[in-house]
Amino acid sequence: MWRIPFVSRLNLSEYVALVVSFMLVGLEALIRVLTLALPTSIIALCYRASKRLFHYTTSTAAKKSVSRQSSRSSAIRDASDFVDLCALSGYLAEEHVVQTSDGYLLGLHRLGWERGEEGVRVNSSKGGIKKPVVYLHHGLLMNSEVWVCLTDEERCLPFHLVEKGYDVWFGNNRGNKYSKKSIHHPPIAMAFWDFSMDEFAFHDIPDSIDYILSTTYQPSLSYIGFSQGTAQAFATLSIHPKLNDKVNVFIALAPAMSPAGLRNGIVDSLMKASPEVLFLLFGRRSILSSTTMWQSILYPPIFVRVIDTSLAFLFGWYGKNISMAQKLAAYPHLYSFTSTKSVVHWFQIIRTASFQLYDDDVQPPLRLGSVSKYTKVARFPTRNIKTPVVLVYGGSDSLVDINVMLKQLPAHTVATEIPHFEHLDLLWARDVDTLVFPHVIDALESFSDSGHTEEHFAKHRAARHASLGPGARRPHNPTESTSKSLGSSYADVAAVNVAAVTPDIDDDNLVSDGPRRNTEGAMPSLASSRKRRGRSGSERIEYDSTSSSEIAYVTTARATEDEK
Repeated sequence: MWRIPFVSRLNLSEYVALVVSFMLVGLEALIRVLTLALPTSIIALCYRASKRLFHYTTSTAAKKSVSRQSSRSSAIRDASDFVDLCALSGYLAEEHVVQTSDGYLLGLHRLGWERGEEGVRVNSSKGGIKKPVVYLHHGLLMNSEVWVCLTDEERCLPFHLVEKGYDVWFGNNRGNKYSKKSIHHPPIAMAFWDFSMDEFAFHDIPDSIDYILSTTYQPSLSYIGFSQGTAQAFATLSIHPKLNDKVNVFIALAPAMSPAGLRNGIVDSLMKASPEVLFLLFGRRSILSSTTMWQSILYPPIFVRVIDTSLAFLFGWYGKNISMAQKLAAYPHLYSFTSTKSVVHWFQIIRTASFQLYDDDVQPPLRLGSVSKYTKVARFPTRNIKTPVVLVYGGSDSLVDINVMLKQLPAHTVATEIPHFEHLDLLWARDVDTLVFPHVIDALESFSDSGHTEEHFAKHRAARHASLGPGARRPHNPTESTSKSLGSSYADVAAVNVAAVTPDIDDDNLVSDGPRRNTEGAMPSLASSRKRRGRSGSERIEYDSTSSSEIAYVTTARATEDEK
């Protein structure tokens, strides 16, 4: 049967959305061309006009609040690059360049020294001190700056890791601010932007890891990803078996694998109907490249409103856990370049509900019949991952379907929920240091110096269960059996007794009223453990951020078909 795309695949509301999208993109392109042609004085005039608009439409109290917050955030907002952002807090950052196997030149950043330690050799072949290596990777349409643009140093995960004695590295995807070069094509060439998440997984991540390990003379590193940075790790670890030996633990913040879709129904249905429509809207080079133009002509509080409105419209995120001061500082560092093709790849994943490689079989304008019976895009075999996986996700993150995700991951996966946290909260929330950092540090300390033995997985699970307080209860099974052990981290508790995960009974849930925080607001020590009797499987732990004095956990064991 002959078929014309869109005519047979879009309804009336989707046609309207498509036409409006074309009009908006055309308007944006026109404004961008005019802006590029305008002198700086005219751009400054637009900026001042938007500032007057803000003051005209905002209450006096709100204006004073923004003024105070802006003064604290302006230095971070105006920092030109990663090195400058780190220098604001007194840290020395190194810049490195790695060439991928297909010829892209990627920028890497390094924070290897605590303040005052700059003259010391770290992980060098010529003596000095040895430090465990941690590699952080950003999300979609981002770069490494998102990790270090926080208004409070104690809420900055990289600075926290550096002060705890880690050698911290940061990756950047091809095409973004720090990786916009190739030995084969200039950025103006369409071929430069012909990449999807496949290239991130086959080249960018493994080549960056190999460079870091070669430079630091270390056998392995710990990987911390955010959003798409987690998807890239899921993908690359699943297709590179040997890479699993080089990554001692993978910590996924706001993990992304196969999202359900966008919050806005019309846009979501349009993208699911034909992901390739993005090529029509944005071309085949970089996507949303005019974002930097809007930033230059809008007064910062108005720019924040534009971003907040867009995030609420597309994803249902309202940013209530992120302060206005943090938004003013971080939003100017939120966007970086990537290819339209990489975004199309995500909508293919959403449409098929499968974490798969990019589908190059773009439908022609006319085609005869259906060939879906004879073609199939390969999935990333994520259940083959051997590296320990620790997921930390927000309970209000519309891009995370944890139940679907756990079914696609190996049985040793551990998942921790932070209720009421949205996607960006895992980076910039007010309480990120007390609600998220402890899980990251405990995972690093549990796995960074260990092999990936089944015994060690059992120890880590035992330590997780030890976090359950003495008042634990099972709502589905009143029968309880408890044992006690002492320790201050997952690793300490794990060393006491591996038997805490003896698999001999089935139960679905353990709910704890939880231990209390200490006076510093950090996670309390793990003072007791509860025997976990059930089939070994992925674990889910929910962390209650609604109370300032108590922590509640819910742990769920998932039995997998291959373990029965």
